[in-house]
Amino acid sequence: MNLSLRHESWTDKLFTLANGVFITLLFLSVLYPILYIISASFSDSQAVVSGEVWLWPVRPSLEGYTAVFEYNQVWTGFRNSFIYTSLGTAINVAVTVLAAYPLSRRDFFGKNVFMILFMFTTMFTGGLIPNYLLVRELGMLDTVWSMVLPTALTVWNVIITRTYFQMSIPHELLEAAQLDGCNDFQFFWKIVIRLSGPILAVITLYYAAANWNQYFNAMIYLKTQDMYPLQLVLKDILVQNDVDVAMLSGDPLDAARREALKTLLKYSLIVISTVPLMVVYPFIQKYLVKGVMIGSLKG
Repeated sequence: MNLSLRHESWTDKLFTLANGVFITLLFLSVLYPILYIISASFSDSQAVVSGEVWLWPVRPSLEGYTAVFEYNQVWTGFRNSFIYTSLGTAINVAVTVLAAYPLSRRDFFGKNVFMILFMFTTMFTGGLIPNYLLVRELGMLDTVWSMVLPTALTVWNVIITRTYFQMSIPHELLEAAQLDGCNDFQFFWKIVIRLSGPILAVITLYYAAANWNQYFNAMIYLKTQDMYPLQLVLKDILVQNDVDVAMLSGDPLDAARREALKTLLKYSLIVISTVPLMVVYPFIQKYLVKGVMIGSLKG
């Protein structure tokens, strides 16, 4: 029987219709807040405060973005987030690859013990206070290292990277390289790394997104405002409504416009804080699905 010629029953059609409606509603529920934030960020501040913005910008204006780039703390936050993300992601990827590759080797003695230790950390942790005391004793409080070293490794990324190595780099390739006089370091650097573009792109994206969005460690380990990442600046504005208008350059603002600008500033900051990841994502999208699928085929 040719399945392609089989007619769908009314229950199949009903399920397909219901599924389509559900997915459409889910898509709209995610899309609308994004459109609203973008529209509000390009609208006049008084229109945003008065609730005139629903879908499209009302009295289009760049007032919010002008205010953002005049807000000195935003520039400091951008700089700090860029440093934390760049340095942190480089450390994350290096540590993950160096941990995953030995675990993928069938001739690595005791790898199962190490995997158990890795998995143990996903179920049990020392807790916030011991972590804070450790960071303090290491002299890393209020430094860049407190933002990149405590989160240097994610076990899930180690697992998918190890699985990618197992599935994509056969042991026979190592044996052939060893017959040609290649040692382990040369094989890792000249062959493994060069064949691992997809999974490196995937874990780089994961780590970069996590580092860029990091604010909790900053709340715990950083005391100086000049060290705050952009996300902590954004949190203060969104949650605490803490905008120091005196830090905005330009002429003094009247009270009503100042309050309206504080509201508009929130939407503009949300858009600007997501732009870096949105710019990078299209360049590594083609590796994302391939790397994740290969990395998840075998545990």
